[in-house]
Amino acid sequence: MREVMTKSMARNIFYGGSLFFIVIFLGLSVNSHYYIVNTSTDRATLTDSVVAGKHLWEKHGCVNCHTILGEGAYFAPELANVMTRWGVLGDKEAGFEALKGWMDAMPSGIEGRRQMPQFNLTDEEYHELSDFLQWTDTIRAQDWPPNDAG
Repeated sequence: MREVMTKSMARNIFYGGSLFFIVIFLGLSVNSHYYIVNTSTDRATLTDSVVAGKHLWEKHGCVNCHTILGEGAYFAPELANVMTRWGVLGDKEAGFEALKGWMDAMPSGIEGRRQMPQFNLTDEEYHELSDFLQWTDTIRAQDWPPNDAG
């Protein structure tokens, strides 16, 4: 090999290297898309009620206070495993009753305690939100949250 690199040699290395890394990037992007589409969502359990509950979660800005799967604010508890903590995971009616009872009791008016606003949801909306939280509790989240308390 020559001791001096010519312009054409440098250009070829630049274009060859750029092409190589573009191909690698595109390959990893396709692989990532395949992984996300085929493994991240359990479509068999994703019902219309779960989707409606997710829309309620977004509409009322629950993520502004709560975290879910580690995303959101840290003002209020993590809700990814709330149905497990309450002991109602898998029991839709018990989950509904627990969620409705908790949210209807808010704000509690206890001095010095963080207060959750009253959203005045309908029973159908409580069912949908409960279904969403039940569904979220079944996601394989790589042991998140790290403890049972959320």
